[in-house]
Amino acid sequence: MVTFLPSRPGRLADVPSFTRTIGGAESNVACTLAAAGHRTRWVSRVGADGFGDHLVSAIAAYGVDTSAVRRDPARPTGVYFRTATDRASGAHEVLYYRAGSAASAMTPDTLRPERLTGVRVLHLSGITAALSSGCLDLARALTARRPGRPLVSFDVNHRPGLWPEPTRARVLLELARGADLVFVGEDEAADAFSLHGPDAVRAALPEPDVLVVKRGADGAVVYAGGDGPLHVPAPRVDVVAPVGAGDAFAAGFLSATLRDLPVRDRARHGHLAAAAALTVPGDLAPPPPRGYADRLAALDEEAWGTLHLGPGWTGADQEGRTP
Repeated sequence: MVTFLPSRPGRLADVPSFTRTIGGAESNVACTLAAAGHRTRWVSRVGADGFGDHLVSAIAAYGVDTSAVRRDPARPTGVYFRTATDRASGAHEVLYYRAGSAASAMTPDTLRPERLTGVRVLHLSGITAALSSGCLDLARALTARRPGRPLVSFDVNHRPGLWPEPTRARVLLELARGADLVFVGEDEAADAFSLHGPDAVRAALPEPDVLVVKRGADGAVVYAGGDGPLHVPAPRVDVVAPVGAGDAFAAGFLSATLRDLPVRDRARHGHLAAAAALTVPGDLAPPPPRGYADRLAALDEEAWGTLHLGPGWTGADQEGRTP
């Protein structure tokens, strides 16, 4: 969907203008992974309109394969507006205009399992599942366990504005149980499922081989196989805009997973990718150069604990420096 970022803080009623950019959980992850050097493909539907043109060209510019994106002449591209505040803040406002959008018309025919041959990771989001009954059917089909499927990654991404009936959000637990790797915020697990604390989340989700419970500035807790919990602190970050961190974390973790890095380093790469997003105004940010990120992720516990990242920290001139 097309995202409209406010030109200044304040209520939506008081913001005079917005900047157009791109948004969408799965496309954000695909863009970040592509920028990190991985081959990615985004599968979706957009309208046969100017916003659809912008989305496809902007996402393709990151190096993402958009050949599987379908244009819908009868439905518009979805859009949304938001305030500049953190989603966890009571002052945060978001307006979705996605009912009847092209993406909401996705069904299990949009991506059949046989088209996943050779794919290593399939990343899905609870946001897509909330768009329509057809989208939910698609998510259910793709999270159904079957022999030979790729690693299925699922980010719960609970958005109350897309689930008007609170009890319906529990369908996200059903989808998460079918995944191999699950990302969920500790706060959203409490809000959506009344699960409090990482251990309670793991008890409710024993099926995924890897479960990542994100705790914001307090880091993440990872359960891998029969191991865990492993607490991986986040570095200190000077936040420019508190958006985009969740998708970036998923991309960083998935990138390290594709490279078979240790679990601790996967979480650290997730934190570093999130820090890149947090230190720019928009939802998307180029990840740090791989060599630089690898050196940071390999720091000992004491050095990692003193890491402090601010705007510009991912620049190429930083690659030769390790704190």
